[in-house]
Formats: sequence, C-alpha cells, structure tokens
Amino acid sequence: MNYLSIIAMAPPQGDSGGGGSMFSPLIFMGVIFFIFYFMMIRPQKKRQNERQRLLNEMKKGDKVITAGGIHGKVVALEDKIVLVEIGDNIKIKVEKASIGTVIKESSDN
Repeated sequence: MNYLSIIAMAPPQGDSGGGGSMFSPLIFMGVIFFIFYFMMIRPQKKRQNERQRLLNEMKKGDKVITAGGIHGKVVALEDKIVLVEIGDNIKIKVEKASIGTVIKESSDN
C-alpha cells in the first residue's frame, strides 16, 4: 500500500459536510429496538404468561402431556411437583415446569 491510497481512505477533515447529525444513529437504534421489541420480546412474554397461567390453573383430574411425551392424569398437586397417573395404579412425580400441555377435564363427569 502506498501513502496515496491511505490518504484517500481517510475520513474528511474539518467541518465540511459528510457528517450529519449525532442523533441519527441513536434514532436508528431506537427504531431497531422497537421493531425487535414488538416482533420478538412482546410475543414471547405473552406466551410465557399464558403458559404460567395454564400451569397455575391446573387441577386434579386434568389430563396432561409432559415435555417427554408421557400422557397421564393429574392425581395430586404440590408447589412444584405434580403426581401424574400414567396407567392402572401407576403414578409418577414430575416437575410442574416439565408439563407441556394441559387438557382440561370437562365437568360432565
């Protein structure tokens, strides 16, 4: 590389044009943040709140599917542990967080 090409790549000196406002990059970053928030963060929070509500409303008799794919019926609930019956007199304890889907039992029992 010679010195002429290095000087040609250098930014312009002085106050002569080309600079623009200092706030334009901040405005651009703000727009990017709002797009990111409304496209990714907000929907994820909605799904997370819906899942938490579903787990909190889970009650005895509801049918569940665990994250591992085990189908069963809720027999007992504790704070973080759910007792699930998966067969005739076969019960397992699973973490409440590992419940993937809750199928509400209809009230026509």
